[in-house]
Amino acid sequence: MAENSLFAILLRARWWISVSIAAALVLLSFVLLPDTFRLIGIVAGLPFLVVGGMALRRQWGRPGAAQVARITQAAAEMPWPAFAALLESSFRRDGCTIARSGVDAFDFELERPGTDQAGRKVLVSARRWKAARTGVEALRALQAVREARGATGAIYVCINEVSEGARRFADENGITIWQATEVAHALNGLPLPKARR
Repeated sequence: MAENSLFAILLRARWWISVSIAAALVLLSFVLLPDTFRLIGIVAGLPFLVVGGMALRRQWGRPGAAQVARITQAAAEMPWPAFAALLESSFRRDGCTIARSGVDAFDFELERPGTDQAGRKVLVSARRWKAARTGVEALRALQAVREARGATGAIYVCINEVSEGARRFADENGITIWQATEVAHALNGLPLPKARR
């Protein structure tokens, strides 16, 4: 599916938008179309209903905009040990086994559950989560150590801006970038320190 197609945009939007479009199409078909064509109007709303269901499934349990802002604010005010402990708790909650790193390029080495015997090793770099802007250098270092250690995945955690070059490098090398929304989803439900006023 093309990234900017109507259905791709609706999959990223709130689920109720697609359901509302489906309902509007059904309602309009009853009001405006003759009896013989009403079924066509109703069927036209079906793809929007399916997309709404898919979006609901994706968004179920994810924090809303206010929660994302609150969790991001709390994360931005944490020192590294507190943030690292929360990330570890999140990974453990997801069933991962975790090893802390002594290398600058990454902070955690995860073994993901439900994989083959070799395991699915993922390296996570999160120590620069508060950096004002993430450039390509940190991602290059993560990719180099990923290749050296034979890891199948890499996650770079940052809550602020990512340069276009860094985003392109991440896409080319299969590095997942976690920004505010992904961090909020990971930390959602964990005990956060109170934000300062």
